[in-house]
Amino acid sequence: MTASALEQLKTMTDIVADTGDIEAIKRYQPLDATTNPSLLYKAAQMPQYSDLFQQAIAYAKSKSADVDEQIDIAMDKLAVLIGCEIVNIVPGKVSTEVDARLSFSTSATVKKARQLIALYDEQGIGKDRILIKIASTWEGIKAAGILEQEGIHCNLTLLFSLTQAIACADAGVFLISPFVGRILDWYKKDTGKTSYEPQEDPGVLSVGDIYQYYKQHNISTIVMGASFRNSGEILALAGCDRLTISPDLLSELKESSETITRQLSPDNFSKSFEKIQLSEAEFRFQLNDNAMATEKLAEGIRNFIKDQNKLELLIHEQLVAQ
Repeated sequence: MTASALEQLKTMTDIVADTGDIEAIKRYQPLDATTNPSLLYKAAQMPQYSDLFQQAIAYAKSKSADVDEQIDIAMDKLAVLIGCEIVNIVPGKVSTEVDARLSFSTSATVKKARQLIALYDEQGIGKDRILIKIASTWEGIKAAGILEQEGIHCNLTLLFSLTQAIACADAGVFLISPFVGRILDWYKKDTGKTSYEPQEDPGVLSVGDIYQYYKQHNISTIVMGASFRNSGEILALAGCDRLTISPDLLSELKESSETITRQLSPDNFSKSFEKIQLSEAEFRFQLNDNAMATEKLAEGIRNFIKDQNKLELLIHEQLVAQ
């Protein structure tokens, strides 16, 4: 019997589930799982998570009498409780995201990450099973560098450029999540071109460049392609260290019997990249000079904050109702 495209892909790339849906994680048996405010907001509305939601509310009330503090505590506790459920399923790590509103404060990001790790510790989950997910701003990358020195591993998200990837490598970040589909979205809108072949997809090309830069310079940071719009993008990155994939696309790959060919390899490069060291000024200039990366980073932070606010509203309604 021919192995599915998903099973073939697993032989060359570690698969991560991009979801907070525990049933989907059980179904596709990924190595790791990632969550974010948007996924947590969806999960909080699912009946199967109602007990965890109420646990988070009760925990927050036991820690503070101030409603604003209760909301903040409940948000973190819910993220950790869902993370703990996932930890019991996947053999690897779970990514839990820092509040996107802290994306431009190194000190606040470090503080929040330590709080999340402490909450996991209360649940008996060690920091070796957790990745703290942080937006790839200069401040976020600097925070990740501090956390990595403390043994708290990080996943740098909303990453749209080689510039961001180089800064993450310099900071000693454990893992980066360069986005694919959102880059494609930007180029479609900017150029008016409605479709791209996978090998010409600008998001695919961006991740390929980052992968090659890292491998050529023996950088240990894991490259995990993220934000896919179609399975063609995924298969064009077969061989990447890791790929984080939504349940819908995991299902499509599982049902497919297409033969998969490895596209990325640490021993086969199509380009040669010079090693670069970036100062803060150089980072900010290069990012500013990249309209796509600048716009998508800002948009991603705004969208995560929107869903964070929606989740906070749900929590506030529960707090005042009890």
